[in-house]
Amino acid sequence: MALSSSSITAGDVMDRAAVLMNDPAKTDYTYIILSPFLRMALDELIENLVDGHNAPLVSTSLVITVPAGSNAMYSVDSLNEPHYPSDLAEIQEISERLAGSRDPFIPMKRTEFLETKEAGDRLAYWTWQNQVVRFNPNGATTAREVQLNYLRTYSSESANIPPESIVGPINSRSFLSYKTAAYAAQFIGENTERAQILDAKAELALERIESINNKGKQQIMTRHRPFRANWKARGGF
Repeated sequence: MALSSSSITAGDVMDRAAVLMNDPAKTDYTYIILSPFLRMALDELIENLVDGHNAPLVSTSLVITVPAGSNAMYSVDSLNEPHYPSDLAEIQEISERLAGSRDPFIPMKRTEFLETKEAGDRLAYWTWQNQVVRFNPNGATTAREVQLNYLRTYSSESANIPPESIVGPINSRSFLSYKTAAYAAQFIGENTERAQILDAKAELALERIESINNKGKQQIMTRHRPFRANWKARGGF
């Protein structure tokens, strides 16, 4: 299967990091050596992009069926079903429709506290508690299809990230390469000067990512109403 031109692999990043360490053949800086540092660079990238709600990490889930009477969605590690996406970092919106229909998805309302109500034909409300998406404890009287708009993470959970793994959007390649090499220079090569130079390059690359994303946001009309309505309910302006 061909990789998307909008994404990069762990191998792409580690190849470049090895070049930055003057080891293009990866004699010393192999994938196994570089993989932990790539993970650290990924963690830093994800923290920055999620904090800023940046576009490259925003994704829409596949349709998830919530059976009638079901009142929650769980992580893929849970024995309970249905499961929400494994790469979920933060939910932006959940929408629902009647299962098997071609109806448009209707956004659900997020709430901090769920009251137990008589089951209706819709789920209508949701909340996030202890890594579980929870609905009305009585669920709905009909099976529902739900879809999530969410901030995703590209981070792998394996000890060593396989070279073929997709690790980020295409515009993160420079940051990940410089940052991975900077960690390697500092903690393997013990070359502080090289590490500082590479880290400065990584910071500039991160600034470029944020600048590109902010320009993209300015061209998109976003719906603030649900968030502002919630803010006003808390006494904001």
